[in-house]
Amino acid sequence: MSKNQPPRVAATEVPGPAQGDRGPDARRLRTILITVCIALMAVIASVSGLNVAQPDLAVEFGASQSTVLWIINLYTLTLAALLLPLGALGDRLGRKPTLIAGLAVFGIASALAGLAPSVEVMLAARLLSGVGAAMIMPITLAVITSTFPAEQRGRAIGVWTGVAGGGGILGMFLSAALVDVANWRYLFVLPVALVLVALAMSLRAIPDSRETPGHSFDTIGALTSVVAVAGLIFALQEGPERGWSDPATLTGLVAGLLAGAVFVTWELRLRDAALLDLRLFRERGLAGGSLTLLTVFGVQAGIFVVLFPFLQAVLGWSGLKSTLALMPMAVAMMAASGLAPRLTPRIGARATMATGILLAGAGLALMAGIVSVDGGYLSVLPGMLAMGLGMGLAMTPSTEAITGSLPPERQGVASALNDVTREFGTALGVALLGALLSAGYRNAIDGRLDGIPNDAADAAREGVANAVGAADGAGAGARALLDAARQSFVEGWQQAMWAGVAVMGVLFLYVLARGPKGPAPVPAPDPATEPATEPATETRTEPAADRTADPEVSSAR
Repeated sequence: MSKNQPPRVAATEVPGPAQGDRGPDARRLRTILITVCIALMAVIASVSGLNVAQPDLAVEFGASQSTVLWIINLYTLTLAALLLPLGALGDRLGRKPTLIAGLAVFGIASALAGLAPSVEVMLAARLLSGVGAAMIMPITLAVITSTFPAEQRGRAIGVWTGVAGGGGILGMFLSAALVDVANWRYLFVLPVALVLVALAMSLRAIPDSRETPGHSFDTIGALTSVVAVAGLIFALQEGPERGWSDPATLTGLVAGLLAGAVFVTWELRLRDAALLDLRLFRERGLAGGSLTLLTVFGVQAGIFVVLFPFLQAVLGWSGLKSTLALMPMAVAMMAASGLAPRLTPRIGARATMATGILLAGAGLALMAGIVSVDGGYLSVLPGMLAMGLGMGLAMTPSTEAITGSLPPERQGVASALNDVTREFGTALGVALLGALLSAGYRNAIDGRLDGIPNDAADAAREGVANAVGAADGAGAGARALLDAARQSFVEGWQQAMWAGVAVMGVLFLYVLARGPKGPAPVPAPDPATEPATEPATETRTEPAADRTADPEVSSAR
């Protein structure tokens, strides 16, 4: 510990408002939680919303498939790249003004996207939306961890993780409904409406908290983190589309790896003044929580890559019906996220995470083992429900382990790290499970195309959706082509799902051996003895000691 640091905080103390200020009362805490969840929902819904409008965007702007994918992915890429530096700046500049500024930027950008007259304006709007989202997303979780008392923090994080996990599916459903009944431009009405509500509530309910660290902002760390995250996620997004040997993919990969190496070297050199103290990854909570979120969100994203073609191309469902079919998984996930904070104090964080991972792995095994063309949706529903329950149980203690591993003055960084891990997992899962699905499909269909016209057979090798589109030109072989494509897709599905089961099995063993050890539950105060008070307009948190050096804190995890 540095000689300039104050005495270290005991493990049972809750850093927060100054002595004598009990902070927000229960009613205000509920309002704060609702506010940050509405803001988070606006961001999450915009991640997946445009996926259902790809054909409409192509027609509207006369854009190629590559350009349409850039319209969708530019938002995610910008969001992921800026999370860490903007999360750290939010800690310094104040969480309330950062959240309000982010909501304003995001709302203006969303309105601009909805009115965009050209593809260039749409791309600029999506880039600006990503900047605003990167200001909002880490601050929503940082507000919870810096405002809620320890005995209520777990439940609040459970609600936050439920919205973060299930909100994307709900956003896709609402987006698909708007596209079906109206126009793709109405997709941006939802985020703008959510932003306006969150902005009005933030101005009234969110208490301002900021930190004053005794060192300057890590500009080099911030810049190298932006290049590293942007380069690596660009490569993961573009690799399956362009090919892994494409110059653009390789450039992104090399730039990301080099910037990542510089970032690690620089952060280890700065130590206490670093944007992210990488030595904290030796701590069980941070390492286990990050790895769990990376894997779970990767598998979830990979499942969506598999499920949508199955529901649309194999079962012939519409986009709206296919999205509605995912809702049971979202509901199960959100319910389990609310259950996890009640379960963790009883059995511990490690056991809760392991149970969730085991359930999620069982869900993948069910989806791999009983899926069939003839079985339809009911052959995948049990696996989807188990996967949703497992993810919900695993996400909440993992998120709490990450935020609990960094001191109060770095909760913006902790929240951003949590979000970056999710984005990396999503990109990695889509790239890897999507590649396994495609490879399995191609290997399976090659032996089933005898007697099919060459043009239709070549189209079928590209994917199951291409096979469905080529069936009209296959003449008498149309039925055989469709049966071959659908059965081959199921075989590719099974290959991808069994790979997911193996990954979850490895994660389960890791969490059992090295997962976080949950701290002893903090008894809730008696409501009768807690006077209702208004929140302070500004909360100043004293710098905490290095938690990794504190045996009390280390042993608690």
